[in-house]
Amino acid sequence: MQTPPPKPLVVIGNLNIDIIIGPATWPEVGTEVFVDQDEVRVGGSAGNTALALQTLGHPHTFIGSVGSDTFGTILEQAFAPETCRLIKCPARTTLTVGITHPDSERTFFTTRGHLPHLSADDVIGQLDTVDIDGGTVLLSGAFQTERLMADYDLLIRAANARGATIAVDPGWPTGGFSAQTRSFLQNLASKSRCVLLNETEAMHLSGADTPEAAARAIHALQPPDAETVVKCGSRGALVLDVGGGLRWVNAPKVDVIDTIGAGDVFNAGYLSGRSLGHSPAVSLGRAVALASRAISTQPRRYELNENQQEPQPGQG
Repeated sequence: MQTPPPKPLVVIGNLNIDIIIGPATWPEVGTEVFVDQDEVRVGGSAGNTALALQTLGHPHTFIGSVGSDTFGTILEQAFAPETCRLIKCPARTTLTVGITHPDSERTFFTTRGHLPHLSADDVIGQLDTVDIDGGTVLLSGAFQTERLMADYDLLIRAANARGATIAVDPGWPTGGFSAQTRSFLQNLASKSRCVLLNETEAMHLSGADTPEAAARAIHALQPPDAETVVKCGSRGALVLDVGGGLRWVNAPKVDVIDTIGAGDVFNAGYLSGRSLGHSPAVSLGRAVALASRAISTQPRRYELNENQQEPQPGQG
């Protein structure tokens, strides 16, 4: 029997340059420390997801933006032109400097740069060049693209009108989980067939004290045919499917090198699996495996066992 083609998958959101150095502890003011690792690479939640999809060879379209400088050119050259719709903004490219610490924690410094310039009109114009009927549009990194986020309702209506459903991973709100932010995220969940959050985000949004309870609270906000995914780091991840069934997949034990962007790589594994017609549970196992491989390799490798079978429930 012939395998059906993947359903369309579009990633929309933030793309910037990451400059990663470490591991390091904070030095005294006015002093200098030397570190063992450094890397300049594609960053931003949406950029990380799109790069993982590109490396996997999974058909997709990435819609984002770059600045009008050398870093913008570097970002443009990182993606295959046929899969990429990058809007050039009249600003310097956003840079994030990430400092890794010996305990695997991270600290980030980010410039404003080009990201605030991306608009819904820009993105909708690019959606008109892509057939997304029957597919999924991932909105990623909302709080880094304020102008776009302000018109999410317009963008969601445009995607729905073209036959696509919505997946979201808005990321951590820069101002914290205020009442206004919670209201925004609850409204966003109500329009999203797939919500992908890490456990801290999910529990802050829902007020629940466990990832399972958080998933059920968020799932209740979503449309009837929705899935809720909660990413739990070294413990793996869980998914609450359309029927309310909850499945855990435990993460394998790996030697962690760099966890920056792990959740974004996870999103690529999960959504590509669903695009290929895999069940939520198999897609979850796929996502955990992909993210685990990425965080334990230097330079990063994105590898999957496409013959993966239905995983057994994990313990969480």
